Amino acid sequence: MRTGPVLLVEDSEDDEILTLRALKDARVGNSVTIARDGQEAIDYLSKTDNDLPAVVLLDLNLPKVSGLEVLAWIRSQPRTRLVPVVCLTSSTEQRDLLAGYESGCNSYICKPVEFTEFSHVIAQLGMYWLLVNEAPPS
Repeated sequence: MRTGPVLLVEDSEDDEILTLRALKDARVGNSVTIARDGQEAIDYLSKTDNDLPAVVLLDLNLPKVSGLEVLAWIRSQPRTRLVPVVCLTSSTEQRDLLAGYESGCNSYICKPVEFTEFSHVIAQLGMYWLLVNEAPPS
């Protein structure tokens, strides 16, 4: 199991609550750190005394600094460039999907509208990125 928190970068309080509930229901044992805008995510990741996240769940439509800008920043920093980043967004736009992968996301997931389906997606996401995936050495 990967240690380190899950960094949830999400400006919607409703989506934050749903994600936290889904992670809890899936019995994800990692702590969850929340950043409510892109600048807050960069500030968190910039602090060298913070543990690196096991995975970043990154919304694209964020205030202050966009999700794509956060992703580009993560990939530009030696300390964070290998941290797995999952774009978890409501955008189904092909240009956003392409931009996410071009910017270095490891996965792109469109948030399902229905809670049961959303919970299932979050459970699978947690299982894969925190239990199954082999992370690069730190």
